[in-house]
Amino acid sequence: MPDLKLRPADSEKITINLFPVDLGQIDLLVQQGFYANRTDLIRTAIRNQLNQHADVVKQTVERNQFVLGLQQFSSADLEAARTAGEMLNIRVLGLATIAPDVTAELAAATIGSITVLGALHASPAVKAALAGRIN
Repeated sequence: MPDLKLRPADSEKITINLFPVDLGQIDLLVQQGFYANRTDLIRTAIRNQLNQHADVVKQTVERNQFVLGLQQFSSADLEAARTAGEMLNIRVLGLATIAPDVTAELAAATIGSITVLGALHASPAVKAALAGRIN
């Protein structure tokens, strides 16, 4: 299964609540030119924390046998698994995508479990068919 390049459309939107004083300090740093905008500061802070804990992430990924990054599953991938009589146990830290042409029946017949730390992109029908298998 080929690795995919990260695209802006692959990003996920999150919402956070901040106290007014924290938000004011962020706005001050933006106003003083340290950051282009609030999002720039928040992304930088998150990246700094992820870099600080990179060893823990790496060890956990290895220990739990996660695929790190982007992983896509096409109809052809799942048909090959079905032909081989295999059930896939998907473990991704990043983005797992089940292609739009994958039917709910094919997904249910070939995917034993899904653990995604990050985001799972799949059709509503596929997500419904795998609801009890998504951790």
